[in-house]
Amino acid sequence: MNTLAYDGPGPWILFFPLIWAAVIFGGVTLLRRTVWRGRGGPWRAHAVHDGQSPIAVLGRRFAAGEIDEDEYWRRLSVLDEQFGPHSKRGAA
Repeated sequence: MNTLAYDGPGPWILFFPLIWAAVIFGGVTLLRRTVWRGRGGPWRAHAVHDGQSPIAVLGRRFAAGEIDEDEYWRRLSVLDEQFGPHSKRGAA
């Protein structure tokens, strides 16, 4: 008579829920450190710092008198190409 002794799944059955718990915990931690804090994650290389776009910073400098009107319009034309509302890489 050839019988196999089977005592159940054993302690290894606890290994799989621990793996899933680690995956879920790691995913939540990653989301908390990137997307949920407003940084947008590593795929946003040109993230805006301090909540101000480069165009807004330029406007503030012009209003404070740090730059003149000619320099303002020259820099605005360059920034509008990179950060304007119709650009593909726009941060505005």
